[in-house]
Amino acid sequence: MGPVYALEIAQMLKAKDIMKTNVLAVTMDTDIYRAIRTMVENNVTGLPVIDDDRALVGIVTEKDVLKLLYEIEDHPGRVADFMTTPVVAYDQDDDVAAVADGLSAHHFRRVPILSDGRLVGIISRKDIVRRIKEQWLTQSASA
Repeated sequence: MGPVYALEIAQMLKAKDIMKTNVLAVTMDTDIYRAIRTMVENNVTGLPVIDDDRALVGIVTEKDVLKLLYEIEDHPGRVADFMTTPVVAYDQDDDVAAVADGLSAHHFRRVPILSDGRLVGIISRKDIVRRIKEQWLTQSASA
């Protein structure tokens, strides 16, 4: 599978075709230590931050919580105190090539996927690589 073929696969697929829909998320009021525990227990490197309507308002990542190294307080605060805004996100109808370009350009591990501004999924670099491999294996087997 050459680079052009992988690009063709990524252009054919939409974000909704490969996104994970069982997305762990937190709110701005979530205690930062609870968010860290959620990341560690679920082996994820970041969590979308949503409001009551599931609108994306930020993202909190391992990199964001490294700020805790410099906190003197025992209980430093809420997710809102550490999250990154604005968030780079993609629509569920965007093609996977656009998502992959964004992941690469911004050095992200994952990006939230939206529908009408509401969180509906998440895509990681690994998800894209896995899907291109699966698609290539399917194409190769039928050739």
